Amino acid sequence: MREAADYPEEVNGVYRSRRDTLCDGLSRIGWEVEPPRGTMFVWARMPEPYRHLSSLELAVKLAREAKVAISPGEGFGPGGEGCVRFALVENEQQIRQAVRGIGRVLSELG
Repeated sequence: MREAADYPEEVNGVYRSRRDTLCDGLSRIGWEVEPPRGTMFVWARMPEPYRHLSSLELAVKLAREAKVAISPGEGFGPGGEGCVRFALVENEQQIRQAVRGIGRVLSELG
């Protein structure tokens, strides 16, 4: 395993960059999210203007209209309702594109 001693640090950097791209992008469209410190997921409370929707309704709307897949919080138990989970599985370019789509859909809902 000594051949790849830098690999964990490299992977850490990849996810940190994806996290920052997503959280900064969401912030620019008015969706404040606290950046996680050590995971490949970003949990986000749904913005106030959209809390009339369930987390499932928001997830379905974003999937259909923005072509962005997120996990509804309710899928993780009753305490998850009102939140959604983003997985940091795409590169920064795809994340920026996703944020643009989310912003468009949310502005249409607003």
